[in-house]
Amino acid sequence: MKIRNFIACLMLLASVASLSAQSQSTTPHAVVLRAAHMLDVKNGRTISPAEVLIQGERIVEVGKSVKHPADAQVIDLGERTLLPGLIDAHIHLFLHPGAEDLQTVQESVPERTITATLAAREDLMAGFTAERDMGTEGAGSADTAVRNAIDSGKIPGPRLRVSGNAINILGGHEDAMGYNPEQHVLPNATYANTADELVAAMRQQFKEGADFIKIYETGADVMKDGKLSTPYQYTEPQLEAAVKEAARLGRRIGVHATGEPGTLFAAQAGVASIDHADQLSDETVRLMKEKQIYAVPTFTIFEYFAQHAATPERGAREQEMLDYKIQEFKKQVAAGVPMAVGSDVGPFPHGTQAREFVLMVKYGMSPVAVLQAGLLNGAKLLGWEGQIGALEPGYLADVVAVSGDPLQDISAVQNVSFVMKGGLVYKK
Repeated sequence: MKIRNFIACLMLLASVASLSAQSQSTTPHAVVLRAAHMLDVKNGRTISPAEVLIQGERIVEVGKSVKHPADAQVIDLGERTLLPGLIDAHIHLFLHPGAEDLQTVQESVPERTITATLAAREDLMAGFTAERDMGTEGAGSADTAVRNAIDSGKIPGPRLRVSGNAINILGGHEDAMGYNPEQHVLPNATYANTADELVAAMRQQFKEGADFIKIYETGADVMKDGKLSTPYQYTEPQLEAAVKEAARLGRRIGVHATGEPGTLFAAQAGVASIDHADQLSDETVRLMKEKQIYAVPTFTIFEYFAQHAATPERGAREQEMLDYKIQEFKKQVAAGVPMAVGSDVGPFPHGTQAREFVLMVKYGMSPVAVLQAGLLNGAKLLGWEGQIGALEPGYLADVVAVSGDPLQDISAVQNVSFVMKGGLVYKK
């Protein structure tokens, strides 16, 4: 039954890719998008009415009215609001809801790769036209194949920055523990225990197609009497060696780091992002502001775990962690910590991660600040600044449309009704 379902899903993906290719060959070269409103994300305002002229894969002109070439196709989106394509800076295409460790044990890499292609399509249809995949959780460099298939137009999906397998110490946060050791269950990340091993692992990841490196810096987390404690995995000099090796190739490092002192070590080393960032000391905050290191809060996964815990006791522990995270986030926002938007989607259903925008507003940021964090900072974090994240001449034509005004009601981003990526319409 599983095989038949996978085959059916593959046929569906091939059909969607074929339709996209047909659209590319039959759609007039010039397209004008027309809508009642458009988000000017850099200035934090709405333009009404709005038009966008697109030639091929790029935006040529934006404004209340634009030129209409003789051969232009006009797509009238009525009372909707145009936005840049959404960006998720922390995803896991190779995960789905359920026991994460068991997925890596019970499901083959080919099976998980099929799952990832379906997840990529779900995310795109939800309006996410660019994403950063923070580790395949044991599927090695299979994300390279998914990224390349999307880039070549074989399957639909977002623009991807991929890390391959994340890197972790022996017995660390993503090691396979709790099993019979005689079974030699593989970890969900690549082992590296020293600076030299870190560099060697990174070189292998880059060889296999990684765009950046994901490192686990803290774990496992423990909450006791309202206080978070989490052991660090790499020292600051070890992380600094990793950052220097990535910089040698023009690449960057993103770390899983929930608390001190691991978050401080990461900031001292100069990583690109500290993901989860539940606990940041004053010195860590200072360094993040000075070096423009982004915190990526990932509230949605914390909320999902609290609401879907296996036992009431586990649910209470997850809720305690979320409550602590909320309190710390409010302090971080007040202190001016640079933020990007990432949901950690995968353990919860793909295509639903716009919830992250809603939660970041709920817990202390304004809608405009969250949109700027998600779009402008997200583009910088993914290395596509000046290419995506805004509707401006010269940018890639990644455009979505929603009902309502997200500057007034951020939940509008949860209902994307139109998706264009690179000038091709995927949802209308």
